[in-house]
Amino acid sequence: MSPRRLYSGAAFDHVLSFSVSHGAVCAFTRPSPVQPDRSNEDSVLVWDDQDGPAVMAVADGAGGHPGGAEASRVTVEQLAMALAASRTGTRRDAILDGFEAANRAVLALGIGAATTLAVAEIGSDWVRSYHAGDSGVLVTGQRGRLQLVTVGHAPVAYAVEAGLLNEEDALVHHDLNLVNNLIGSAGLRIELGPRRPLKRFDTVVVASDGLFDNLRQHEVAGHVRAGALQRCAERLVAHCAERMGETDADLPGKPDDLSFVLFRRGG
Repeated sequence: MSPRRLYSGAAFDHVLSFSVSHGAVCAFTRPSPVQPDRSNEDSVLVWDDQDGPAVMAVADGAGGHPGGAEASRVTVEQLAMALAASRTGTRRDAILDGFEAANRAVLALGIGAATTLAVAEIGSDWVRSYHAGDSGVLVTGQRGRLQLVTVGHAPVAYAVEAGLLNEEDALVHHDLNLVNNLIGSAGLRIELGPRRPLKRFDTVVVASDGLFDNLRQHEVAGHVRAGALQRCAERLVAHCAERMGETDADLPGKPDDLSFVLFRRGG
């Protein structure tokens, strides 16, 4: 069986579930529900060759740029190629090589395309995050305590991190869509986190802003912290669909492509 599961431009009608090293995975991706004729600009990669840490990745083609779908597809393909060429053990160097190769490949398209990329490298009892842009990684325990939330490379996210803006106001901010670090730019910056402990039954979420711009962090954690992982994923899909149809300006609700991968460490 191929170690890679790659989904690009897909429209899932249900959550996919399968086992990987050290745990279970659910994956989902579909285009914006309010633009049915528009292609899904997200791409998803799950890599597990049984010889080293598993890798989960989500790329979100940048809106307002041409070729977003192509940029995200090229990006996860380059990451998969870098992982395939890597040695067993840590995937750190391969993942960083994948970011760099993806940046070169997207720039080489020559059409001004760009994409975000969020990656979780998952070992037997640890997780490490990598990201560029506002796709991100969240880790929660069974009680819903947030153990990791990456900070998106965006002015609104920086303002929240600095305490200048609260999460509620951020989710309805008029500049929520602005991102200032993307694959496909000469000044790409790769944010690499440290290894963090991953306890039994902890859940890792890797997702595009279609999830994080519609649900508050504690809502995401509340949906995925416990219960059958498939059911957790289905709750995320249903709640995001509800929010994307929201018309109240004081509530989060941003129609967008939605893609995520959930991983839960086995017992």
